[in-house]
Amino acid sequence: MTRLLPSFLALSTVVLNAVAQSQYLLGLGIADITGPVVETNMMGYASLAQTDSGLHQRQRARAFIIGETATTANRVVFVNADIAMGDTGVRRAILAALATKYGDLYTAQNVAISSTHQHSGVGGYLENLLPQITSLGFVKQTYDAIVTGVVLAIDRAHASLQPGSLTLGNTTVTGGNINRSPTAYLANPAAERAMYESEGGDQDKFMSLLSFGTRGFLSWFPVHGTSIYENNTLVSTDNKGMAAYLYEASVEPNAMPGNQTFVAGFAQANVGDTSPNILGAFCESPGQPYDGQPCQANTSTCGGTVEDCHGRGPGFRLDSFGFHSNEMIAQVQVDAAKSLMSKSLAPVTGTVRSVHINLNMANHSFVLPNGTTVNTCPAAMGFSFAGGTTDGPGSFDFVQGDNSTSQNPLWDIVKSFITPIPSAAQVACQFPKPILLNTGYATLPYPWSPSTVDIQMFKVGNLVMIIVPGELTTMAGRRLRNAVRAQLISDGIIDNSAYVVVSGPANTYGHYITTREEYAIQRYEGASTIFGPCASIFPRPRILLNALQSPLEAYIDKYTSLVPFLADSPNGTPATDAPPPELQSSAISLQTGVVFDAAPIGKKFGQVLIDVANTAYKAGDTVFAQFVGANPRNNLRLEGTFLNVDHLAGNVWTPVRSDSHPSTIYQWTRVSTILGTSNVNISWTIEPNTPAGTYRLRYFGDSKPLIGSISAFTGTSSNFTVA
Repeated sequence: MTRLLPSFLALSTVVLNAVAQSQYLLGLGIADITGPVVETNMMGYASLAQTDSGLHQRQRARAFIIGETATTANRVVFVNADIAMGDTGVRRAILAALATKYGDLYTAQNVAISSTHQHSGVGGYLENLLPQITSLGFVKQTYDAIVTGVVLAIDRAHASLQPGSLTLGNTTVTGGNINRSPTAYLANPAAERAMYESEGGDQDKFMSLLSFGTRGFLSWFPVHGTSIYENNTLVSTDNKGMAAYLYEASVEPNAMPGNQTFVAGFAQANVGDTSPNILGAFCESPGQPYDGQPCQANTSTCGGTVEDCHGRGPGFRLDSFGFHSNEMIAQVQVDAAKSLMSKSLAPVTGTVRSVHINLNMANHSFVLPNGTTVNTCPAAMGFSFAGGTTDGPGSFDFVQGDNSTSQNPLWDIVKSFITPIPSAAQVACQFPKPILLNTGYATLPYPWSPSTVDIQMFKVGNLVMIIVPGELTTMAGRRLRNAVRAQLISDGIIDNSAYVVVSGPANTYGHYITTREEYAIQRYEGASTIFGPCASIFPRPRILLNALQSPLEAYIDKYTSLVPFLADSPNGTPATDAPPPELQSSAISLQTGVVFDAAPIGKKFGQVLIDVANTAYKAGDTVFAQFVGANPRNNLRLEGTFLNVDHLAGNVWTPVRSDSHPSTIYQWTRVSTILGTSNVNISWTIEPNTPAGTYRLRYFGDSKPLIGSISAFTGTSSNFTVA
């Protein structure tokens, strides 16, 4: 059986026969995109209770520019950002800022804003209403931080442009992911599933890596950013951001995070049904007979409800928030990337091209091979959407895998007060999904869900990146990837060395994309495939390279139709729908601003309330100090830090840790809303091999008076020793 995803060996054999290795214009950059780390709902789990209270690791954007050396206008920009998903409004603002600086060099066609899909970052930045609900609306600070940081990352990548070569390879990753909806995956045809048994079965096990030599790399591997659990309230980056930190720190151990010259990109692939909680999902139901037992497979329930069903990461016994599991899953990806970077990978050769259109998915028509015209649907969320996943369970009486026509009658009444009652046509279009939220028709006070999404592809030599506005499941990703690869070969765009990756969720968040069979099962992923079954991906026979089969689904139909525009000399430009409307001017925000800060009577900002212990510390110990604090929303300190661990060398204090290191934690607590007082806790867990010597903790804050300007201050602990 010929594998459609070329092995490293096969790829090397084909490409090494090329006449010459191409040189490209390459640039890499990194920047801080961390929004407000307190009093803001976090993005990913959609939990009202998950309001951030501090910082574990700063979020960053990593930008990769690849251009031709001869025709420098032929270039692409891939941004891998530590955010939950891409967004139309964020992308619009980034493109506007780039146009002001660079004219038409960086545009909607050649700039992709992809995400690591982490679930422990700051929320409130997405343009549509539905994802804003738990964050009390739009949070401009989060939005501005992402836009400013991404533009800065691209600026830095642009400033670093220089000629270089690219190489490409893949490897198998063991212990990095599982399928969290295996019963839905089993609905796919047995013959199709059999083709992938040696390639991971119900999850892709490949990491694909594009090496920039000694300057960095960009990799793709599918695993959800849900290693850190829903009960965590510290802003962090989950396993992809942690992997980037670990790899970059291993290359430049003395550089502070964010200041490295080596840039490690860990991007998402067909992430939809993957989970980092590789031990499986179990009932956490103390006192119940099913406590500690696996959750019910089809519905992910314990005693009939989903609340107690939780996925377990590899280190779940080590802490209750998932931080140890997070580092373990990150290290698996780091090890795979290091394995590839240590090898002689296949050279990438060929032109750089990009294509982009807007596609209105609310009623997109396309023709099946039998001549039948079918349509996608205006967006809608199914009942199982509210059931959540084993990574983040839902509540009430919602469960996964529910596509029955009779639901709780109370919810049938209540849902009509939240979004418009679906018409008979919408019910038929979305069938067999029972509609909970008819978001495609909910437009007050502004649209709840997107209708128009970004469809984009990049070609870099023989590598093609499919930039996807949503979360493809494992099999959906395979079908799309295979269809595009076959079309590339059939159209003569690339020969048999064509290598295709999917990347997302990027640019727009169009929620999930499943296969038609998985959609029928209506687990969380199917219920969240918002544009209906024709936006899911249909089964196809094994595609022969010399006999391309017609695509049977909206996304496949559109992506494959755009393949000719990746040619060296494309014929014209593709037709596009109108871009989505700007929604920021209509945005609602119910988050209150910082009123004022005050120090307790007789104390001052930054004063130590609880000092470090007057004893010697050793590796594994945690150093702790508490300070009179102020609200960190006064100054996000982008490209800066809220804390330092300083080391005394001679008579000079040198920062050796910041709030970007996973060994440090910054926590803010409000003492009195009326009096405006707050405390800040800073801790450092001393890593193995930390040099012996004298250290101190420093706190950097900014206070806002009732009248006057915000001003900076610093707090410093007593000195302490590490033996």
